[in-house]
Amino acid sequence: MDGIDRAIVARLQQDAGQSYAVLGAAVGLSAGAAHERVRKLRERGVIRRTTVDVDPAAVGSGVLAFVMVDSNAWMGDSGEQFAAIAEIQEAHIIAGSASVLVKVRTSTTEQLQDVLRRLYAIDGVSGTQATVALETFFERPLPL
Repeated sequence: MDGIDRAIVARLQQDAGQSYAVLGAAVGLSAGAAHERVRKLRERGVIRRTTVDVDPAAVGSGVLAFVMVDSNAWMGDSGEQFAAIAEIQEAHIIAGSASVLVKVRTSTTEQLQDVLRRLYAIDGVSGTQATVALETFFERPLPL
């Protein structure tokens, strides 16, 4: 990736819906050249998808929790089971005292409790430690 590619990706992280004309002008390219660069970034896997940033509270998912999942077995093959729980936004195999870290968004703490129950149904899960976020200062795009 060169400097123009990095600038394109940074701009798209800010607003993926901008036109190629606006994007190109911001990085010193024509609309067609910007479009071609974005196409190549997608082909190389740099840009994995285009999405919309939704305010979770505005759509009824204002409870944010990070859950450390303890296990009595290797959890590396259980990704599909975690993905089957719709309220889990992210799941990561981690090093340390826990095996998996998940990011959960729900509408209520009762719903969070239900997610915790469903986590225990995954083979190998032996415990959880949930931390509820009271406020999010910021979430930033990947620095380039």
